[in-house]
Amino acid sequence: MPTAIATDALPTRRKPWLAGLMTSLLFLIVCLSWGTTWLGIKIAVESVPPLTAAGLRFLIAFPLFLSFAALRREPLLFPRQSRWFFVFVTLSYFSLPYYLLNYGELHVSSGLTALLFSCMPVFILIFSALFLREKIYTSQVLGIAIGFASLFMIIRSQGLHLDHAELFGVLAILAAAIMHALCYVVTKKHGSAISVITYNTLPIGIAGLMLFAVGLGVETPVFSDVSPRSWAALFYLGLVASVGGFIVYFMLLKRLSPIILSFVFIIFPVFAVVIGAWYEGQVISSELIGYSAVLLAGFALTKLPVEKWLKA
Repeated sequence: MPTAIATDALPTRRKPWLAGLMTSLLFLIVCLSWGTTWLGIKIAVESVPPLTAAGLRFLIAFPLFLSFAALRREPLLFPRQSRWFFVFVTLSYFSLPYYLLNYGELHVSSGLTALLFSCMPVFILIFSALFLREKIYTSQVLGIAIGFASLFMIIRSQGLHLDHAELFGVLAILAAAIMHALCYVVTKKHGSAISVITYNTLPIGIAGLMLFAVGLGVETPVFSDVSPRSWAALFYLGLVASVGGFIVYFMLLKRLSPIILSFVFIIFPVFAVVIGAWYEGQVISSELIGYSAVLLAGFALTKLPVEKWLKA
């Protein structure tokens, strides 16, 4: 999942064909990295409680983020006038959402979790209209309607009866998507001048420490019972999905426009569904494929203000 906010795209000096190949490979790496995140979470919480798992993931990632910040000589602290924003990012982007995602995956499959989270750009669109006064076009409203109708049909076709556990799992994942969307919009308004490295490094460290400390007190995890598979998943999440995905995403920001890059959110759920179904021994039905295609097409439509382009 993303840990960076888009900056202006910069031109590349490589040969066009080589630059295009490199960009395509980087894009594929991000999709694979974030597409496997959901399965990593699923495996991690098999033997590690959700609060503790979220904290350990960030604590594993923090030293590398710290090293990356030192190499680039980036400040760790937010500007003095943005200290409130630092608290907001730490809580609403890292701490609460990642606990909710870990909790949700206790009750929901990794593939469905990715599909649920893929609605996050839709909430960005809604919050942008509410707080940034950006216009929502008819085609985008249609995309929202198609996306959420398809999401309902997916949940129904997957046989979820939405008992208390499953219902709270779905709601937790949707709440995480909403919080991430809100954080992106607030960042666009108040944090555009903060570098992506500063934005991520200290909040990840503090969020990891808080989540881990609360987990120790509330969940009282028994580390001797943690399976090697869960430890491997935690290190994968911390080193590959968080740090590796961040670095590659940061490189892509210099090559692609934010609109094109945002389609990562539409593509990585496809990887998540396929990989999750393989690991969990589930059969991907034609019904799920159809509804998922419509879902992602609907959410993709929210990124394409057709009316605006026709008037241009």
